[in-house]
Amino acid sequence: MSAPNILRINSSARKDGSLSRELSSLLADALAGETGNVVVRDLADRPVPQVDADWVGANFTDPSERSDAQRETLKGSDALISELHAADHIVIGVAMYNFSIPSSLKAWIDQVARARETFRYSEAGPEGLLKGKTAWLVMASGGARLDSEADFATPYLRFILGFLGITDVRVIDGMGWPFLEDDQKHAVRELARTATAETLMAAE
Repeated sequence: MSAPNILRINSSARKDGSLSRELSSLLADALAGETGNVVVRDLADRPVPQVDADWVGANFTDPSERSDAQRETLKGSDALISELHAADHIVIGVAMYNFSIPSSLKAWIDQVARARETFRYSEAGPEGLLKGKTAWLVMASGGARLDSEADFATPYLRFILGFLGITDVRVIDGMGWPFLEDDQKHAVRELARTATAETLMAAE
């Protein structure tokens, strides 16, 4: 089995004391093991731009007809998509803001969800092009519970990842963290530390 490539995405604006950063770091290192490679995309340190009119125009122009300026406009998006294609596992640290995902993570999604690159339309409907990958959602919140009526983040991420072809989506649940007992917090951290064994066994 070849060494796994891990793409770790941090979306929390917090640097110190961020649960999603702590757990996603533990998980990414566990998935990589001793031989794997971890690429970190920190959306707080390196925020991706919002899509604008120039981006939309470039994206909807046939690749063979794009100008140099349009190719330059999509250069950042192309790099993000290349990271996704290269990854075996995508670990996304998600801090819940106002019951949904951080705007930085939504901007990243808008940059990578591109027809002909990560999905395509056919007579049978849309088809995701990022098949054969596993996504890990490391969910953290101060109060909202996973998949509760207040959780608009997890269902959306499951849907958009599935739309892109990533149907194996697993969740590390750190929701309602301040209200968990110490033994519950320990169990969540242990799950992040030991998830790799289950994953590799399932893939063999």
